[in-house]
Amino acid sequence: MGRALWALRLTDTLSVSAFPTAARDAARPQLWVRGPVWDVVFLQSALWLLPLVLWLGRAGPGAHALDMLIFALTAPFWIGHRFTSAWLAYGTEAYRPLLKAQPVRFVAVPLVVTVLCFAILLPPDAALSLTRTERAIALAIVDYAFSTWHFAAQHFGALSLYRTRAGCGARRRDRLFALGIGGMLIFVADLLAGSVAYPERWLGTFPAWVAAEQQPIRLIATALLIAATASMLVAELRSPRISLPRILYVSGLAAMVAIALQPRSLFLFVAIWTSQHWILATGIGAQAPSAEIAPAQGLLRPALHALNTRPILLIVALMTLSAILLPLFEVEANWQTPGAVFYGDRLFGAFAAGLRSSVWVPALLALGFASGFTHYLLDRAVYRFSDPTVRMAANALLTAR
Repeated sequence: MGRALWALRLTDTLSVSAFPTAARDAARPQLWVRGPVWDVVFLQSALWLLPLVLWLGRAGPGAHALDMLIFALTAPFWIGHRFTSAWLAYGTEAYRPLLKAQPVRFVAVPLVVTVLCFAILLPPDAALSLTRTERAIALAIVDYAFSTWHFAAQHFGALSLYRTRAGCGARRRDRLFALGIGGMLIFVADLLAGSVAYPERWLGTFPAWVAAEQQPIRLIATALLIAATASMLVAELRSPRISLPRILYVSGLAAMVAIALQPRSLFLFVAIWTSQHWILATGIGAQAPSAEIAPAQGLLRPALHALNTRPILLIVALMTLSAILLPLFEVEANWQTPGAVFYGDRLFGAFAAGLRSSVWVPALLALGFASGFTHYLLDRAVYRFSDPTVRMAANALLTAR
């Protein structure tokens, strides 16, 4: 959320501090978003992804068991998570009032971004001052910057959901931890691993300096991670209402960043980091419309409503969509990546392989970038909980069940 939940400002709106003690205790929502099992599977997926990926990765990045696990996570969750916010915006009764009330945010801006991506990448080399490859590289750099922020913002959103349910905690501390640890330190780890998108084109000689000073930078970053995590956990343990979900989420996020800061662990980190993001986004997106009101009329809308109010079925639908669309979006995702693994080939064989050398490559590149950018925008729109109408639309995320 897909990289999501950017601006949760729920403490004031859901505060129950004005009630007498007994009434306040009764009014407090449960600490889990849906329940312990659901949350551990989706929101707290780092807890089982970390040991599983590390265990399967003992034999090296090319281990068959690890490869099969990543395939089993990528095919059903990667593209499905990217379309989760679009589903909420355009396919649910819960968000229909927002779609009508805010057409610029939900329709016009995503449409303009999509048209721009195609306008940038479809013209041939001679049509513009930059070649198509240079244009695609520029978009990849922009996408990397938005993606890094998007992932960190999702961590802030998850912490905020749990903070609101606990009824205590500091919003600013959560933001600093999510953006500092889940954003800035991840950028540092990417620099150390050489996985930043085309760093020489926008960072100059800075990546070379980082590479030359790897050991002290790793030590400083690890010390910052330990200090920030300890501060978060101590603050949580001193809270009037200790939240086990928050403790688990902080610990899981810190563990993922610790893996990222280790040398020679890039492949394992990417497998854990991206999968956790996809799974969390899918779980949140499936829960958000589950309490929506049934439509009064129509043929398609009641069918969609039946799907939206059954989170498991909605997740299955998103997973199916993800697998079907996988070969289309792998063209952009693995563009200019030497030795890239194309999981779409395992599902669609020669059809998927043929797409990468077809006349459709420029359009598929544009489609990939457009879907990513609109995903960032729509995540911001559907989880913008500073807006009372968004809180009403996604009340299943915010209230006890």
